[in-house]
Amino acid sequence: MTQLLEKAMKRVAALPVNEQNAFASFILAELESERRWDELFASSQDALSEMAALAVAEEADGKTAELDLERDFAKN
Repeated sequence: MTQLLEKAMKRVAALPVNEQNAFASFILAELESERRWDELFASSQDALSEMAALAVAEEADGKTAELDLERDFAKN
């Protein structure tokens, strides 16, 4: 365990039990979310590569336009 993580865990240990449990639940949920994202990205590499190749081809064919923040995201 790193020193920073150890310091954080000591501070968490000083919290009331319900706050410790809330913190633990949050951390576990974040770790699971990261695992799922890693899995999704790993399983989508072929699709991402195809999309990137299509974008490069569209740019080469002149089918793209510069993003104009004022025009494209103007508030009505």
